[in-house]
Amino acid sequence: MWASKLGQWRSIAKEAVDRTMLIAEFLCLLHVTETYLFSPTLVYGPSMLPTLNMRGDVLIVDRLSHHLGKLELGDVVLVKSPQNPRRILTKRVLGMEGDVVSFNAHTGNLKTLVVPKGHVWIQGDNIYASTDSRNFGPVSYGLIQGKAYCRIWPLTEFGSLGPG
Repeated sequence: MWASKLGQWRSIAKEAVDRTMLIAEFLCLLHVTETYLFSPTLVYGPSMLPTLNMRGDVLIVDRLSHHLGKLELGDVVLVKSPQNPRRILTKRVLGMEGDVVSFNAHTGNLKTLVVPKGHVWIQGDNIYASTDSRNFGPVSYGLIQGKAYCRIWPLTEFGSLGPG
């Protein structure tokens, strides 16, 4: 009788361990996918008007291609803010390393510079309401968190956010 009960408990414990392992494997796969491959990301604010909505859009963010050198002019990227590393900015790449960029400084003067090696020049599409490279200069590739691939929400605006 005791052997029968012990066998039942072992069977139940084995089933519990198996299910727990399955859930743990799924969560690990989800973590790796979201951290290193792609993830849905909510972005909002006025800096990318009219391309993105101020009230918020959900984008699929490719977290791998910028590491492989697949970043182009016109791509929309998510970047860790050089001024506040807790903030993630959504901006458009307007200059790659070696490119010459001209911009209006906040002093009203037109400035020109060459984007240094390992950096990009980013700006929001709404130049009147964007804190970007015009404020903090070129951004290191290391601060890029991913490239926005497409918008999935709102559904009425579903589609690609490719260059330009």
